[in-house]
Amino acid sequence: MLHEFSTLQAALPWFFPLAAFLFGTCVGSFLNVVVHRLPRKESVVAPGSHCGCGQPIRWFDNVPVLSWFLLRGRARCCGRPFSFRYPAVELLTGLLFAACALRHPPAVAAAGWVFLAGLIGASGIDLEHFEIPDLFTLGLGSIGVVLSALVPALHGHAGELALADGFRGVLSALLGICVGSGLLLWIALGAEALLRREAMGFGDVLFLGAIGAFCGWQGAVFSLFGGAVVGVIWFGIAAVWTRLAGRSAPVALPAQSAEGAATPLGFGAQVPFGPMLAVAAAAHFLIFRGPVNAWFAELASIL
Repeated sequence: MLHEFSTLQAALPWFFPLAAFLFGTCVGSFLNVVVHRLPRKESVVAPGSHCGCGQPIRWFDNVPVLSWFLLRGRARCCGRPFSFRYPAVELLTGLLFAACALRHPPAVAAAGWVFLAGLIGASGIDLEHFEIPDLFTLGLGSIGVVLSALVPALHGHAGELALADGFRGVLSALLGICVGSGLLLWIALGAEALLRREAMGFGDVLFLGAIGAFCGWQGAVFSLFGGAVVGVIWFGIAAVWTRLAGRSAPVALPAQSAEGAATPLGFGAQVPFGPMLAVAAAAHFLIFRGPVNAWFAELASIL
């Protein structure tokens, strides 16, 4: 079967990335349901997709990405507008799945799809509700440990002894959880002591631990500092948008006060850190894993 897979990949190099993209758009469609219903404590399985007016959405109006554009962003039944978030999430998920299929061997890519889907789902909920549910923290971290045992190549362990590699994969995942969540916890506690108020939600702490389960401790550290860099860039774009548009609070970045009211960006404003961690984690998994791990190995040899 492996030989047949290699033959098909050699003959049609575009087939598996295309299949990954199409599969990813379908997963993205499901993630839209999860992002909308999970914070509201609703089932993500039943009832099926339906319009705000209560009418079910037919299958030919529920094709990922295409249906939104064919319907011009409005429901066929009543003309209600659908948010552009729906095709955006579907397209983003498809592109990330295709990139994962191009960058990694099949088993690692499949594990990466689970990881990337978790990043997108957590980010969508955090952006809207300023929380990350346990499904995307404790649940994603637990899945990461299991997949690390089944696919030890996820952490670079690919020898001849499957059992030993699986054990090393689990250790790498557990170390990633401990370093990721522990490091961010100490930062959160320090910031809370300095500001005398909660500076970071505990969901972010657990979320970085889940990232470490898939990316190892090196990926967790990279995601923490990379997320900070993403935040600085995000704030910079938001500040420029504010100045150009003359708005009191830019639409590019949600901000809330401690009481939940919208506030202008500035010191003390509450912004979601989960999406920033997710962007850095996806970049590490798809692009920077090799260079980052090599840099940490070189640093360890010097020390």
